[in-house]
Amino acid sequence: MSQRIGLTLSSEEHGPNRLVEMGRMAEEHGFDFVSVSDHYHCWIGEQGHSPFVWSVLGALATATSDIDVAVGVTCPSMRIHPAILAQAAATTAVLLPDRFTWGVGSGEALNEHITGERWPPAPIRIERMVEAIQIVRRLWDEESVTHYGEYFTVEDARILDKPDTLPPIIVSAFGDMAARAAAEHGDGLWITGAAAETVQQFRDAGGSGPVYSQITVCWAEDKEQAIDTAHRIWPNTGLPGQLAQDLRTIAHFEDAVKTVSRDSIARDVPTGPDPESYLQAAKEAVAAGVDHLYFHQIGPDQEGFLRFWDEELRDLVKAM
Repeated sequence: MSQRIGLTLSSEEHGPNRLVEMGRMAEEHGFDFVSVSDHYHCWIGEQGHSPFVWSVLGALATATSDIDVAVGVTCPSMRIHPAILAQAAATTAVLLPDRFTWGVGSGEALNEHITGERWPPAPIRIERMVEAIQIVRRLWDEESVTHYGEYFTVEDARILDKPDTLPPIIVSAFGDMAARAAAEHGDGLWITGAAAETVQQFRDAGGSGPVYSQITVCWAEDKEQAIDTAHRIWPNTGLPGQLAQDLRTIAHFEDAVKTVSRDSIARDVPTGPDPESYLQAAKEAVAAGVDHLYFHQIGPDQEGFLRFWDEELRDLVKAM
């Protein structure tokens, strides 16, 4: 099969040492890549973590030897200036030669409001992201960069440590405008689930390169326990529309997820010991055009999910 299969390192649910341990386990269990989220906050307090991703990436570089490492995804245009992120990503790519992929997106208020800057509407956020990507590419390509743009200023900036091979920038999109921006400025597309319409918009706009997507699941020997765990720890997966982008605080999310029922989680999230629902979700994503598919196991029992992967799920997924 042409698909590459990965594992989520959920920084909202796990501390930095555990994330590094999970990356090492993913390599040992034969995954092609891991994707680690870049958040300042978790979504709800029950998740309990949110370490600084660039420190975790450095540790993953020393803890692993072969597995690819991706960030899914960074907002390069709000809480950290793109010139700083260009340096961070270049250094990470040096530490992970030919193993690092940088996903970027237009962000969520949950993480980006913290500096007090106004949270702009989606079209402005996408424009900011595009300008940030342009700055990053110039800093990776040119000896010295000065830039006076609509949203950012850079003066006489040089990045001295650059990788031999620059990392791909994969752009997150959830609509036509973002899909067109990904096609024009990205090296691939980042989505969630089986968003076939977004993939088609990306391809229609001339986009090429890989398509990354996450499937959120919760394995446990007992299905009811798995549903309970998913509903308690990751109810935010059931929030509709723009809420995930526009709610500002953990408290706001905790209010919003009160509307997410246990039944909706049981319906929408693959749970329990039967591999069929996991396989069906994977098939739907692949049919939508996803070729970099990764599993997000909700909760602390990562070891249990990895046993399930080894014994029941891996061969089914690879035979798709």
